[in-house]
Amino acid sequence: MTRASLFKFVGLLACVFLLACYLLVYIASDLDRSEQEDRAFHVEKALKSLEAALTGSIKDYAILNDPLEYKLSEKDMGWSHSLEKIGLELHRTLGVQGLFVLNGQNQTIYSAVNGELTSVQAERWANHSLGPFLNEARAGAKTSAPTSAFININGIPALVAAMATGQTRTRSSSSTGSSSPSLFLAVVVLDEAKLRKMAEDYDITGLRVAPSDAHHEASILPLGHNGEAGVLQWDLPKPGRNLLELGLPLLGISALLIFLMTWVIMRRATAAAHALDDSYIFLQNAQVALAASEERFRDVVEASSDWVWEIDAEWRFKYLSERFEIVTGLHRNAWLGAVIDGLLSTTEPGMLSSKLCSPRRRHDLHLQCSYIDATGQIRITRISAREMTNGGFRGAATDITEEVEARRRIEFLSQHDAMTGLPNRIRLQEFLDGKLKAFPTDDRPLVMLSLDLDRFKPVNDMLGHAAGDSVLNEVSIRLAACVRQDDLVARIGGDEFVLILTDLTCQGEVESLCERLIKSIERPIKISGQEVFISASIGIAMAPNDAREATELLRYADIALYEAKAHGRNTWRFYAGDMNAKLIERRRLEIDLRNAITNGELQLQFQPRSRIVDGNMVGAEALVRWLHPERGLILPDAFIPIAEDAGMILTISDWVLETACFHAKCWPDNLFVSVNLSPAEFKQGNLIGRVRKILAESGIKPHRLELEITESLMLEDVEGVLEVMHALKCLGVRISMDDFGIGYSSLSHLRTFPFDGMKIDRSFLNKMSENEDHRALIEAMVGIGHALALTVTAEGIETSEQLDLLKSVSCDEGQGYYLSLPLDIDEFTDLVKSTLM
Repeated sequence: MTRASLFKFVGLLACVFLLACYLLVYIASDLDRSEQEDRAFHVEKALKSLEAALTGSIKDYAILNDPLEYKLSEKDMGWSHSLEKIGLELHRTLGVQGLFVLNGQNQTIYSAVNGELTSVQAERWANHSLGPFLNEARAGAKTSAPTSAFININGIPALVAAMATGQTRTRSSSSTGSSSPSLFLAVVVLDEAKLRKMAEDYDITGLRVAPSDAHHEASILPLGHNGEAGVLQWDLPKPGRNLLELGLPLLGISALLIFLMTWVIMRRATAAAHALDDSYIFLQNAQVALAASEERFRDVVEASSDWVWEIDAEWRFKYLSERFEIVTGLHRNAWLGAVIDGLLSTTEPGMLSSKLCSPRRRHDLHLQCSYIDATGQIRITRISAREMTNGGFRGAATDITEEVEARRRIEFLSQHDAMTGLPNRIRLQEFLDGKLKAFPTDDRPLVMLSLDLDRFKPVNDMLGHAAGDSVLNEVSIRLAACVRQDDLVARIGGDEFVLILTDLTCQGEVESLCERLIKSIERPIKISGQEVFISASIGIAMAPNDAREATELLRYADIALYEAKAHGRNTWRFYAGDMNAKLIERRRLEIDLRNAITNGELQLQFQPRSRIVDGNMVGAEALVRWLHPERGLILPDAFIPIAEDAGMILTISDWVLETACFHAKCWPDNLFVSVNLSPAEFKQGNLIGRVRKILAESGIKPHRLELEITESLMLEDVEGVLEVMHALKCLGVRISMDDFGIGYSSLSHLRTFPFDGMKIDRSFLNKMSENEDHRALIEAMVGIGHALALTVTAEGIETSEQLDLLKSVSCDEGQGYYLSLPLDIDEFTDLVKSTLM
């Protein structure tokens, strides 16, 4: 039997199986449909049976009680007892919950609920309007036919039946006082108990009132007009599904067995034919595979970016792929028969042929070699080689020149700064380690310069980061030009540079180099048509005198740099042992300062400020003091810079502002309190929000708070400072310029910024007695302040002569030791009280 015949037979069996499945599904669907129709018939039959029984009973009682109209007119109380018996009987037999007798005006005369006589109105009990239904019942009085309908009572379907009594047909309307007959009304509510009884009687599973969203299901029966009375639902058995669950697996198993049997028979029948064909097909396939393999090998070799080579036992090329000419630019014919060592050279000592014949080589050998291409350029290639059984080697060559260059570039970037091209911290560490291993001596020390640019941040802020990058590149070029080629100039981050020098033998040579470096950096740098001026501070450490380890040498150079910056910048400092001690001492002081507020070590003193003309006190400046438990009293000049560097200035400033305002709240309203602000507060934190919060919590009037700021703040971020000062003015506080006269452009700042006052620096007052020029200078400062409507205050008044001079130039206010020393809060409070007496 052929394979085609087998497929046809299998297809025929599959068609039979599919037909059987279709018939099984059809029969199952027909069973489910028949079951659905049967259940619906039983539900309808149950309802019709209930309706027939209820209307029949109503009709019997209506006819048997024909003299009802008369009894009603006579108000026979015996009739009510009779109605109670009727209601109880109907409740027991048919489940009638409500039985009512209504007169011609639809008023309930008698009522029985659940077989017990009550006095409830029929419509109120049913919670449903029965008017249309009652009219229809009276219309049937002529035919003596009862009327029934389904209504909804409180969300539950109910069957209601009514019939007019026969008395109206024999008695005149005048005897009852109504032209309309009385009605006999019975109600059966299809509640859960009633439906359960019906389900048991008619073998209906799960008969219930359906939810409102079940109108589209199959097993439902609407009651009333369009289901207004409700919808009944029941569980629909699925005999078809049961049939499918049983039949389909059996049918599938049968089909599987048939297919297996057919497959076994067919397999045995065709085994012999296949065995005969296999030898021929195998031979044919082997020939085709060999041809395809050869073709595939040629396609892969020629399409690959690698070129394939083969050498004989004498190391001569006997095969080169066409890709050889494309990659190298060399001619194949010129190299066929040539020795491999004439083309390829290993990057390690020794020839390629010696590497290939080495007894310790791996079975699969990979070597990195170089060759010169047709353009004369050196190219790098990776050679893979495998020894052939008949002698010689075969392999492939991959050009990795770009890969090697990329790796070199990555290695360079990992050790050099991407912007300036200078060595970075990693390269610096390697260079230092190598130089320190050479054991520098006292005669030829290893010198490290840690260099940091001064006034570089304003360049970034005012001209932008692109200008800052240009400055750093220019500085890098200038630094490299000042040292030898064997020395190292590294950028370790930001505007920080490190220089490693090996040819300086004495301190004088180091200082000469530092002077050249600073002068070179101080030369103007042109950026976008503007000249930028910066300077540098340098810290110096030397090995082996200062340290022999790279990390220590770097740290000591940084300590020396810190010392240079602390002494005015634009200079250099050699590392000394006491610098480290000072730094350690500063760090200890920083740690103690962090706990000073919590431990209550900070104190406020108030130095009165008085009017020059009459000596009356107008306010006081709040001065913070640190009463250290071991070091004693520490003045602000010693710890405020530490607080600014360590990020604690906002905490201290908040404490000073809050304490000063709370104390000043108790002073007379004509006295103000003045508080100094650090420049760092304008750059960090929400100064406006902090001042607003402290004013609100302390309750002090805003005009009684004066904030003093220094001119150096306005040199860095003019727009930002101006915005903050205007916001402070909107709060109502006073702003005063502190230390006027020692900056660069005080007059322009006084005109631009919203100051209320200015304080003349104490240095001018101290030099006033030396010559008349200082007196004229103070007089000019006072004149400038008055011309700008500012309150001029002189600080540092220590003699009566200084006070007399200030009176003569019409200075407004003054403070100093001659007027009053700084006082603690109790002493200042006593002073205020004494001035009021």
